[in-house]
Amino acid sequence: MMSTKEETAILKKLEKLAVHNDPIDQKLYQQYDVKRGLRNANGTGVLVGLTRIGDVVGYEMQDGQKIAVPGRLVYRGYNVEDLIKDAEKNHQFGYEQCAYLLLFGELPNKDKLETFSKYLGECRVLPSNFTEDMIMKAPSNDIMNKMARGVLASYSYDDDPENRSVANVIKQCIQLIARFSTLAAYGYQAKRRYYDNKSLFIHNPKPELSTAENFLRLIRSDKQYTRLEAEILDLALILHAEHGGGNNSSLTVHVVSSADTDTYSAMAAAVGSLKGRRHGGANIRVVEMMDDIKANVKDWTSEKEVSAYIKKIATKEAFDRSGLVYGMGHAVYTISDPREVLLKAKAKQLAKEKGCMEEFALYDLIEKVAPSIIQEVHHSDKRVCANVDFYSGFVYTMLNIPRELFTPIFAISRIAGWSAHRIEEIVSGGRIYRPAYKNISKERDFVPLMDRK
Repeated sequence: MMSTKEETAILKKLEKLAVHNDPIDQKLYQQYDVKRGLRNANGTGVLVGLTRIGDVVGYEMQDGQKIAVPGRLVYRGYNVEDLIKDAEKNHQFGYEQCAYLLLFGELPNKDKLETFSKYLGECRVLPSNFTEDMIMKAPSNDIMNKMARGVLASYSYDDDPENRSVANVIKQCIQLIARFSTLAAYGYQAKRRYYDNKSLFIHNPKPELSTAENFLRLIRSDKQYTRLEAEILDLALILHAEHGGGNNSSLTVHVVSSADTDTYSAMAAAVGSLKGRRHGGANIRVVEMMDDIKANVKDWTSEKEVSAYIKKIATKEAFDRSGLVYGMGHAVYTISDPREVLLKAKAKQLAKEKGCMEEFALYDLIEKVAPSIIQEVHHSDKRVCANVDFYSGFVYTMLNIPRELFTPIFAISRIAGWSAHRIEEIVSGGRIYRPAYKNISKERDFVPLMDRK
């Protein structure tokens, strides 16, 4: 059997080959007008499809120019801010209504919402023996990895997994929306037990509780949470449920679904996309950056001292030396990210309850000074605003949610949007996604094996 040393030596040689033969001259992307990252030269997204599900508004086009406007997030034609206000007015948790709207394209009345919420509640319990066989016997140190495996394993517990009818896909999606919080919570408990050597707590979800309430109940040993804690988590779930279809994971759902595969394969692919550090893990990077700032800035109230350290981060002299001020900037939003505005207001309310106002003030100060510093460092006049990731990690921390669950919370929320895109692709798609790649390699004369050096 090959030794570890031998394997390492072989892999080093193979790595060297790949690194040598795969690079592409950056000038060629401009020469062939390649839309890198599916973005046009003016920063707008390449139009690859049509959707009725959601919209992200951060600018308007006038005479071919982008004009920045205050950010708006729209679900099925409704401003998400109105959904949140309505839920608050009626003292309800709003994520379930949000999921219904995204899936079916209209707002439910009271009876329809109660029926849908009851259906979701009954689906939260995992199938018989699933927890023991698929979670506890195969724990993972990464909860997103565990969730993706849980989604794929669900195929084996479905009596009709290959049925692509709209009714059956809706059934599968509703079950996944209901169970994602359970998959994440149980995956976390398994990780605690087998990787962290801590106590294992497996609580049964309660069908009468909301998604936010159930999740807090399942991850805590005493099953206790306050109404404000559940309301703020519910707000975060609403804000992350959908983002216009152009994001990487929603596009993944469309691409994979267009190949006419099953629901579980499409959703597992989306989880894999969201797991990526360029997509779903940004809020963790914000919290890590804030840890670094708090450790290196003595006076959190000093605008001069805070600004000086943010500039060091932006000029690659501090933190991870990437030059990124995490939580600042967005591909579409420039004046404001509506999700950040709504979450910040609740973050302040929670900070007062938790005694974290000093830390909230530091976040607020950084949000104030960072945009101009970023413009200065990059010699850019492009406006920069804080995005939703800037406060979400802070909120989850105040909710005493472990960092390894930050991205899974994103998935618990976004499964509603993914499901809507899956259904939309089945109803309106009909063609496999088949983009073009320009081959820039020259054809070569073949060299027989015995003649190769």
